[in-house]
This record gives sequence, structure tokens and C-alpha cells, in this order.
Amino acid sequence: MSSDIGILRTPDSSFLNLLDYSFQPNYIELSNPGSIGNGKTKLRLHYLDEGNKNSPETILLLHGEPSWSYLYRHFIPSLKQYRVIAVDLIGFGKSDKPVNKTDYTYQRHVNWIREFIEKLNLNNITLFCQDWGSLIGLQLVGTQEIGDRFARVAVANGGLPTGDGKISKGFTQWLNFASQQTEMDVGNVIKLGVVRDMKEEEMDAYNAPFPNEKYQAGALVFPLLVPITPDNPSSEYNRQAWQNLKNFNRPFLTLFSDSDPITAGLDKILQSMVPGARNQAHTTITQGGHFLQEDKPYEIVENLIKFIKANPLISARL
Repeated sequence: MSSDIGILRTPDSSFLNLLDYSFQPNYIELSNPGSIGNGKTKLRLHYLDEGNKNSPETILLLHGEPSWSYLYRHFIPSLKQYRVIAVDLIGFGKSDKPVNKTDYTYQRHVNWIREFIEKLNLNNITLFCQDWGSLIGLQLVGTQEIGDRFARVAVANGGLPTGDGKISKGFTQWLNFASQQTEMDVGNVIKLGVVRDMKEEEMDAYNAPFPNEKYQAGALVFPLLVPITPDNPSSEYNRQAWQNLKNFNRPFLTLFSDSDPITAGLDKILQSMVPGARNQAHTTITQGGHFLQEDKPYEIVENLIKFIKANPLISARL
């Protein structure tokens, strides 16, 4: 447990014997912005660091709301020829969980993942991101001081909203639902975003990080942090990131599913606006829901490896 009462840490016992998740945990301490808990306690972020540690290639897997690195359990063994890193965002998975909803902001999460990348000195990154992983990851790709660390980007069911355009009916419905919750059945939320029938043990694994609602501040507030109006505190950061993404010439791939009402159509926007998306093998993953990593992990990995091999590092960095 964290010694700071303003920061919760899910007991290790909650994660025992999870189905298909036997990976070694890794932890790193990240900065407290000064107002979380006592303002001084560092925040412990959990991540997986698997595969070939000597590979020049690093694949960074970023999850979204309300999942955690469990989402990538079937990706990692199939990508073992590369170094594969999957993080748990602060508030999720095995990472620390500030107890107050006001502790969570879009920019804090961007800053924490940037700090993580810089502390581990990750380079030649192939980013795979979905949902909130895209909101965080794409802003970083579009930030000059850190964007050069990314060699390639693959986006699945995600985007980088500024609040200047329309939002989908699917997201509006999700926002209306999420804003009314005081406690979230995370396993069931994941199930609703998956086409196949999930096992009870898999749903239990998604609930594992949250022994009770006190641990769920992040999961409950994340939907409310998405920029859906032009005056959102993060809208200007994302507009600035888009200015750089419009000049991003490194390889950029979309792997969206065919059954996600929340992000449908965002793949076409990314393809048209990011120069690096030209002439790439953009693919629609069929029979995949919002959490397409659950529905079609092996097909996605196959496309990801083809993308990496078709765009070797030398040309990817030009």
C-alpha cells in the first residue's frame, strides 16, 4: 500500500492467477504535480517490459478507458522478436490510483507518459494506441520535443479530438452513461465493447484493479476529460499537436474495427490529415468491437508486424 492516504495501490493479491497474464511486473516512480495526496509522494506506474531487450525496435502499447495492460496479453508473445512495453496508466491496472477525481487531468496523463518514455530513454518507438491511449499517444507524437522518439504509429479505434468538430452519437451515449455512474462494473463495460463472448475469468481480470469504487476515480472521470468543446483545457494542446501531425511523414497506420460506434470514421480523418499515412496498408478489422484487441489480437499483430517490416527503421526515420 502507498503510505499516502490520497493515493491507493491495489494489493498484489488482487492480481493472482489471472487468465493468460503471467508477465513480470516492472515499476517506475513518476512526478507528483504537487496537489495529489500530500503533494510529495511519487506516483508508481506499472509496466510490462517483454520480448527482445536487445532489439533496436520498441513497441509501445497504450491502453485506454477503463482497461489496462491485460488488454495486450495476447499481443506480447506474438511480438517477442521486438522489445514490447505495455504501460498501465495512472489510475488503472497495477499503477497507483489517486482517490480524487480532480487529481486526473488529460495533461497530467500526457506528462506522465512523456516522463515514462524519457526516463526509460525509449527511441525507435512503434506506438500502438487505442481509445485514451490515442488521446495521450498522438498528442505526444505531435509534440516537437518528444515526437522524434516515434519511428512509426499505428492507431486503432482512437483519435486526437480538439473539441472543434462533432462528436459521434456513440461517444455521446457513452458519456451520458459514464457521467451517471458512481461505481463502474469495468468487466461488463469491456464485455459490451467486445463482439465475441468473453470468459468470466477475463471479465474478472478487468475488475481486478478495482477492489471497490474508491479505486475507480480515474475510470469514472476519464470520459469527462475528453475534449468535446473548443474551450476544453486540453483543446489547444491538441490543436498544436495537429499542426505537427499534419507534417508527420513517418509511417502511420490505421487499424480500426468495423463494429465500434464510438470511433467510426476517425480512421478516414487520420488517413487524410497525416502525410505518413499515404500508401500504407490501412486495414479494417472485421468482427471487432471497440476493444478490438480482445476480438482479433492475432490479426492485429499480424498487420502490425507487416507494417514494421514494410517500413524498416532507416526509411521510417527519414
